[in-house]
Amino acid sequence: MIAVDVQHLIVRFGDFIAVDDVTFSVEKGDIFGFLGANGAGKTTTIRVLCGLLTPTSGHIRVADTSLDEGLDRIKSRVGYMSQKFTLYADLTVDENLSFAAALRKMDGETFRAREKDLMEFIGFADSPKTLVRDLPGGIKQEVSLVAALLHDPEIVFLDEPTAGVSPAARARFWALIRKLAARGKTLFVTTHYLDEAEECGRIGLMRTGKLIALDTPARLKAHAFPEPLFEFEPQAGIDPSWRETLSKEPAVRSVQPYGRRFHVTVENEDSWRRMLGKIAPGAVLKKIDPSLEDVFLRLVEGDAR
Repeated sequence: MIAVDVQHLIVRFGDFIAVDDVTFSVEKGDIFGFLGANGAGKTTTIRVLCGLLTPTSGHIRVADTSLDEGLDRIKSRVGYMSQKFTLYADLTVDENLSFAAALRKMDGETFRAREKDLMEFIGFADSPKTLVRDLPGGIKQEVSLVAALLHDPEIVFLDEPTAGVSPAARARFWALIRKLAARGKTLFVTTHYLDEAEECGRIGLMRTGKLIALDTPARLKAHAFPEPLFEFEPQAGIDPSWRETLSKEPAVRSVQPYGRRFHVTVENEDSWRRMLGKIAPGAVLKKIDPSLEDVFLRLVEGDAR
């Protein structure tokens, strides 16, 4: 069953095209990753799908509801957690959630039942009377997730939900995402952490308003890197012109920095090994599988890098 269906979506702001003829779908219960550099059109697309922005043209259907059936009906069926922290720091946890419930016009009995269930779901151990400003960053994000889930939406949009929190807090948050998917919720997630994107069933890659790739993480890697990929670390004393020399060789397709090491894609493995032995003797070399970071650099940043 399709939870999100987008056909030829275009969003213009004056002469600027923020989303350019984008088409994709997301199945119910999926964890869908939406990746791209800042300004690629991810947040604009999400705002349309949440009923917060009217598109210039195109057709969308969210939780079996089209734009023609009314934005309010879409809003009632989706939850949205923005990339910016949306709770009020000078209110308590309970006051923030009560306010979110009031905005959704929830009755008191339903709200209290949902609040209890969701606070147990995230494992909230502090007092609900705790001021939000006194919570650790990761816990704040988990409470923000509760606020987005209070009205029991079918689809939850998470726009960079783990930005700025610790690795441990990120791991806890993704455990919650997996539990929500197991409950049948559809999760639509943007993130700049590519290790998180590995958790997604499918990934859409945006660049300058266009959807340039859509597939599972494994198939994206296979498609982006049909040729061998090597990682090597130059040794001290290497000729500083080695990278320029390699880049000119027909056997080498690309050379990308990766911390202190370099990732190199090659057309011919034997020629590459012989060449490196001459240019960078003693270099530590190993053949590797591509990561999503490699895919992102090749497909999204491309020549701009």
